[in-house]
This record gives sequence, C-alpha cells and structure tokens, in this order.
Amino acid sequence: MPPSTNPIAIIAGAGPGTGAALARRFAQRYSVVLLARSQSTLDPLVQDINRSGGSALGIPADVAHTDQFSSTLAQIRTHFGSEPRVAAAIFNVASKFTRNPFLDHQPEFLDSLEATARGASNFARAVLPLLLREVDQTEGYSPTLIFTGATAALKGGSGLGSFAMSKFAVRALAQSLAREFGPKGVHVAHAIIDGVIATEKTKQYLSDRPDAKIDPDAIAEAYWFLHTQSRTAFTQELDLRPYCETW
Repeated sequence: MPPSTNPIAIIAGAGPGTGAALARRFAQRYSVVLLARSQSTLDPLVQDINRSGGSALGIPADVAHTDQFSSTLAQIRTHFGSEPRVAAAIFNVASKFTRNPFLDHQPEFLDSLEATARGASNFARAVLPLLLREVDQTEGYSPTLIFTGATAALKGGSGLGSFAMSKFAVRALAQSLAREFGPKGVHVAHAIIDGVIATEKTKQYLSDRPDAKIDPDAIAEAYWFLHTQSRTAFTQELDLRPYCETW
C-alpha cells in the first residue's frame, strides 16, 4: 500500500480519558497517530477507532527521550511518506503529580520538570516543520499545535512545586511558540484543564455529582474548536472547568 497523502493528526499522550477522547474526535476527520509509553495502552484504542471506520496507528514512544522519538518519526514517515501532511499535533503528556513538602524532596525533585519540558520541546521541534508545510493549504483548517495544561500552570500549590514547574514550563513554551509561529500561519494554543477529569480512575470521586467532573469528550470538542478557528481569530489560551469548580 503506498503512503497516504491525506493529512494526519498526531497525539502524544493518547492514554485513557482525555487522550482517548482526542483520538476519537480527530479521527472523525483525519488519520491519527497515537503515541503513548505502552503498547498495551494503545492497542484497544487503535482497534476501536479502526473498527469504527477511522484510521489509527499506535506507536509506543517516550517523547522525553530524543533518540527514541527520532525512531518514532521514522515510523511515521514509513507509514505516511517522507513528508507526512500534519494538520494537527497535540501534546497531552501528563506530568508526574506528587504532593510533598519541599524540604522532604530528594534530588528527583526536578525530574518531572526536565522530562516534561524536554518532551514538549522534542514534540514541538519534530512537528512544527511539518505543520509549517500545511500553511495556506486551501482545503483545510490552519495547522494547529495544542498543549494540554493544568491549573498548576497558573498557580503553584503547596507541596506541588515540581508539578507546577512542569506545567509553567509548558505554558511558557506554548506562549513563545505562538508568538513565533502564529505570524507564519501555525495556530499554537494552550489549554488549561482546571478540575478533575471523569475517567475510570476517578469514578468514585464525587460520585454523587457526576457532572462535577470534566467530560473528556467535552475537552476534545474544545480542542477541535481550537483547530477549526479562523486565522483571523486564533485563541492562544483557553481554560475549561466544571460549573461548580472553585477558582
């Protein structure tokens, strides 16, 4: 089978919850390339999308490891051609969440920051040249790069220094890239997810108020909205929270 010439969407962090919802939403329009650390995480989602009439390719990858991610890009090019057409790219990789008093932290305090910042940088460096090639294509939306953020990107909580540093770093990168690549036609956006996301792991949390958690499908619709915006009105940052979230 020859390489596909249709645009694709690449989603890093395609795990349960938000990642899976993003994959299903963008698969309604594009072939999707799904990246996660574990093949076992990817397989059920890939099979579900393909059974539903979409097209999904799952590649186990850790974007924080530069050499490993280079291999991932080679696999994408093998499947979609030497110059794959990338319509959208989403960095949805989770940062390590731990709450500990600052003075109790060991040297690994900076591990989350380093891994998250490196992963976001590696991902952006890989996809931006591909997104730039899609600028001014007449048949589609503006090429889009979206970063998933959290409340901690705006304010550091007690005991959450490591996590907050990671989220601040991604937000800063998204702002800088938006200012650099927006004028070139690439829409770079940052989404602050402020609240508990409804997943199997959070099923028992606020069980008496299921609508007090953020629906992953609603997050995916917001990301699709960002992707489809006119270049005359790009949103650089939006925040999403349940109606009852204190902020």
